[in-house]
Amino acid sequence: MKTSESTIGIVGAGIGGLVAAIALRRAGHDVAVFEQAKQFARVGADINLTPNAVRALDGLGVGEAARVTAARPSHRISRTYDTGEETSRLEMADSAEQRYGAPQLTIHRADLLAALADMFPAERVVLGKRAEKIAADEKGVSLSFTDGTGTRVGALLGADGIHSCVRTAMFGAESPRFTGIVAYRAVVPAERMAGVPNLGAFTKWWGPNPQSQIVTFPLNRGRDIFIFATTPQDTWHLESWTAPGSVDELREQYVDYHPEARALLDACDTVLKTALYERDPMPAWAAGRMALLGDAAHPMLPFMAQGAGMAIEDAVVLARHLEGVAMADVADALKGYEKARIARASQVQIGSRGNNWLREGGNADWVYGYDAWAVPLDAPAGATATA
Repeated sequence: MKTSESTIGIVGAGIGGLVAAIALRRAGHDVAVFEQAKQFARVGADINLTPNAVRALDGLGVGEAARVTAARPSHRISRTYDTGEETSRLEMADSAEQRYGAPQLTIHRADLLAALADMFPAERVVLGKRAEKIAADEKGVSLSFTDGTGTRVGALLGADGIHSCVRTAMFGAESPRFTGIVAYRAVVPAERMAGVPNLGAFTKWWGPNPQSQIVTFPLNRGRDIFIFATTPQDTWHLESWTAPGSVDELREQYVDYHPEARALLDACDTVLKTALYERDPMPAWAAGRMALLGDAAHPMLPFMAQGAGMAIEDAVVLARHLEGVAMADVADALKGYEKARIARASQVQIGSRGNNWLREGGNADWVYGYDAWAVPLDAPAGATATA
């Protein structure tokens, strides 16, 4: 693939990278995406797209395609793990669309990636390219890949996840921190759970400590139910999202939970297990002609369900900052993007770590009501309420 110093390169073809690619191309830039995977495969977690993320996707014309396979949870419900007491309930679906301009959608990550890939020229995505060395100067950025090839671009964006090579090139090596929490994931046909209430809602069972919870929400227009459960465990460090876990071990971890919560786990035949890692908020995301977005900038625990949402917001705001900007001025534009996004993303990152948001109700507007297409670009995007 041909690139030049007029090209914006993106390392990583995940959700944030592809949204940025689509938005930047729409803003008039030549864009090239470099992805280490050799092919797109149907792996990864099912994700919760809250109204702030869906509205951003709608602005790109992607939302309609995402709705084809997604479910629309009816409510966001909090319940206490042992008594089953309902401590908060927010109407979603049509009510969220009226309040925030978009509904909540729950969807498999691969379905969203497919919808995004359809919006960006396939010939501008190069697979099997793992970045190894990155060197920037006043006129552009040079990349070397592990297969011995290389290229040069005018600016480079790191959308390459928690182990970001771009982040290391910009700010030095630093390892993500194991949280001492593991997560289990399973998808179960809804018909196996007849009699369990609120299957059409996003339901969070709050455990005896901040590390313990069970979250469920519908998938595939309600035909399936996604189960995501976390628990403290210092003895498991494997980060893979495709490693099998033990169903018996899963059930043992939640024996003190309410019978309706345990019924969800009893319906599981198989489960995947992964360790959860995080980093602290960064003081800067941009340096010269390079910048970070998504998990490369702010990897966060999943307890506010905003990992994908923050990456999507980043990508849209970044593209707005770069619209009409010549390469000679790109460094200043990237610093403007950083200023507009870093306060909000850092607050969500810290709030996700604390895992207390909406437990007893409260204000969801500062998260769900954010409009990446309309937020002023000349002022920091701080939150309007505490996390």
